[in-house]
Amino acid sequence: MTAIAVLGSTNMDLVAYVARAPGRGETVTGREFRTVPGGKGANQAVAAARAGGEVVMIGAVGTDEYGSSLRTNLEHAGVDTDLLHTVAGPSGTAHIVVDDEGANAIVVIPGANGTVTALGPGEQAAVAAAGLLLLQLELPLSAVTEGARTAKARGVRTILTPSPVQPLPSGLLDDVDLLIPNEHEAAALTGYAEPHAAAEILLRQVPEVVITLGRKGCLYAARGGEPVLFPAPEVTAVDTTGAGDTFVGTLAVALVEGRSVPEALAWASAAAALCVQRPGASTSMPYRSEIEAA
Repeated sequence: MTAIAVLGSTNMDLVAYVARAPGRGETVTGREFRTVPGGKGANQAVAAARAGGEVVMIGAVGTDEYGSSLRTNLEHAGVDTDLLHTVAGPSGTAHIVVDDEGANAIVVIPGANGTVTALGPGEQAAVAAAGLLLLQLELPLSAVTEGARTAKARGVRTILTPSPVQPLPSGLLDDVDLLIPNEHEAAALTGYAEPHAAAEILLRQVPEVVITLGRKGCLYAARGGEPVLFPAPEVTAVDTTGAGDTFVGTLAVALVEGRSVPEALAWASAAAALCVQRPGASTSMPYRSEIEAA
């Protein structure tokens, strides 16, 4: 088992499936609607737990009907929720449209996630005791920054998924060991759409970068080495929601277990490929036995 702390969001995903996403001012008819537990933090926690990690979730849910469902979903995956606080008001929600090609568009309403502005002594202790910390940007930046700073001070490896992409506080990336943007986020952070060029810029701020490229795989780059493109397994995507979080959560387990970077990336890519062949986010994430068999 591995010790991974996740400081992040917990949302209920409200998912509409359509032939094609509507344009501005347009109404389309969908074919199906689902409510699926999600949130980038919770998704990464579930992915890591299913991949064999020992995971603690730090965050908040609301007092609405979604709050208890979100907590139960994490606990069923084996995630420790002692530091997932319940606060008055609604839980976070994500409103997702998925088209026939498996592509998605998402609007996130923070809800309870917006109350996580700082870490208490219990949260700081959990980060300090972890082998690795996973961060995203669906919580207030003050909490994300404090989490990274706490991990850095205790020698805990930190992975940041810069999503939803936004301007980052000065010094945050100084406390991050591995940055994992997708190609669009990398372009937004650097001004360069070409992944190799974007990676070169990002390496001025962090020691390692993985830029995920969807069906094209991922680009790994580290200071002092040549970038390497790792292809993705060829599969037919049904729903790409949660694929990036599956990749990150599974990669975290592989890295804490001491696997080499090529092996860890291959393992994470296999998990993401299994995820996109199923509908939903956390519900589509594979178990360790499935990843090993892929």
